[in-house]
Amino acid sequence: MKEYDVDKLLDNQNLVESMLQEFMREGILKKQTEDVYEIKGHIAKAEHNLRFVAENIKLDFIDWAITGCYYASYHAALSLLMKRGYSSKNHLATLCVLIKEYYKRELNKEDLELIAHFLDYQDLLFYVESKNKREDAAYSTKVKFEKKEVEQLRIKAALFVSKIKSIPYS
Repeated sequence: MKEYDVDKLLDNQNLVESMLQEFMREGILKKQTEDVYEIKGHIAKAEHNLRFVAENIKLDFIDWAITGCYYASYHAALSLLMKRGYSSKNHLATLCVLIKEYYKRELNKEDLELIAHFLDYQDLLFYVESKNKREDAAYSTKVKFEKKEVEQLRIKAALFVSKIKSIPYS
């Protein structure tokens, strides 16, 4: 998914709804009861991946550090979905739920006040950016990435996970 696709989704709630309905029909996205243990499990996995990233940067396995940043972010995102009673087997479905359930436009004022300082447009872009970096790291023959760039990605991932951990249950 490219950044312009995120902008398109953010600007078109009907498209997001349509995609979510299709994901539900296909069984890729499911409604379920909120599971506190699963939420905590995703957060624990995100934190585990952040430790993996830090160690891989030290060992100069930069490509695997990028992959770890992506998975730390993704597990944090999955915990958010579970907080709203969803489970997802697809990255785009996950992103659409984040937009529908957490993005600033369609939530009431109280939700906006609560969520706005946790999850903003930059977080959604980071989520997609880290996915693209992960694909480059996993599938490209390029082994060397800039350590400074990966360290910045690690910091963004850590901040994203930290924000997600602070969002209360519904």
